Amino acid sequence: MLPDVTVFGPYTYLATEVLWGGIALALVLHADVIRPAIRTTLVLYPFAYLWDWYTLTVGVFSIPMRTGVELLGIPVEEHIFMLLIPMMVVGTHETLRQRFDGE
Repeated sequence: MLPDVTVFGPYTYLATEVLWGGIALALVLHADVIRPAIRTTLVLYPFAYLWDWYTLTVGVFSIPMRTGVELLGIPVEEHIFMLLIPMMVVGTHETLRQRFDGE
């Protein structure tokens, strides 16, 4: 049986983002790639925002375990998610590259 993370109620999505955001930040700091992570995030953010706005508007998915706070038509948690994912990818990629390529 999997642990029930919904114990955080409407803060469930936000709580998971804080956890994974901490991991992403640790990877970015460890690999010393803050600027590339920010640059990648800023480039991808507009596309992610438009896609999230569209899919939420047409009802492709819903997010029941969230705070209910919206910014620019989508949940604030989705904005955080759109910032978190590119950071996680860049941090993971660069950490692995440095580890296995010896840089």
